[in-house]
Amino acid sequence: MNHTRKIRIGTRGSQLALWQAQYVANILLKADLHTEIVVIETKGDKLLHQPLASIGTKGLFTEELETQLRLRAIDIAVHSAKDMPSQIADDLEIIAFTEREKPHDVLLSLDKNFTLQNNPDCVVGTSSVRRKAILKSIYPHITIEEARGNLQTRFHKLECGKFQAMILAYAGVHRMQLDKYIVREFSVHEFIPPVGQGSIAVQCFAELDYKLKYNIKQAVNHFSTEICLLTERAFLSKLGGGCSIPAFAYATPLTDDTVKIYGGIIHPHGHSKIVHEMVGEKITAGIQLAEWLLRNGAKQILEYIHHH
Repeated sequence: MNHTRKIRIGTRGSQLALWQAQYVANILLKADLHTEIVVIETKGDKLLHQPLASIGTKGLFTEELETQLRLRAIDIAVHSAKDMPSQIADDLEIIAFTEREKPHDVLLSLDKNFTLQNNPDCVVGTSSVRRKAILKSIYPHITIEEARGNLQTRFHKLECGKFQAMILAYAGVHRMQLDKYIVREFSVHEFIPPVGQGSIAVQCFAELDYKLKYNIKQAVNHFSTEICLLTERAFLSKLGGGCSIPAFAYATPLTDDTVKIYGGIIHPHGHSKIVHEMVGEKITAGIQLAEWLLRNGAKQILEYIHHH
């Protein structure tokens, strides 16, 4: 393989996705690896009028990028780590996770004084089943409106008055420089983040040239983020869920091999929530957390989701 040619980075076309691709490109450039960005439209970008839960989100934002990896039209694909299905095909692999941005969710509003507590009739926009369920459990009086589309599209709906506030990941809001609209930062214990939130995943075709793969990993991968995300992904995989179930987990590193993982699942209607914390070896702790949840009521919630 000719190493002088540019590494082709596949990405979705939204502003945030392009920011992420450029972020990875800049890291690679520092390691003297030159790149070009290839924009690919995904199913998730096209089906904007359907709620996420009704389409089933497995691979919704990743499938087309994965196809291009298999066709060798691109060398690597850059995704939000939280969009990655918990299990990926054997012919593909994730070779790097970037250092995680703060993982929490934030509330955005054009009204600086907006609070969820003092607005019983307010409408809040979100497309996430996890956020909807948590909102229903803490603020049952609030009306929730579907908010699909990329970050700019959703923000435009806020500007047009479709809702008074919306909940987004801090990472995306910060990367798109919309911080001034944040009226509340949720703690990771109140709104536990979805698996992978805040990090960018780099995926490749498993048979990509070994030396190139090694060089990309060396440049981009952030070790302590990786052990946390592998643990969170093992949790989600064991639970048997994709990003369309209201499950959540957030791991923090303790040593090079051990983590603390806090996570759970909530009923879509918000009336029952099971959370637990596990400390242990990386990856194993995530599996153990999922097993504990399955023994303590998660199975029933998953059965309800699969039948509705």
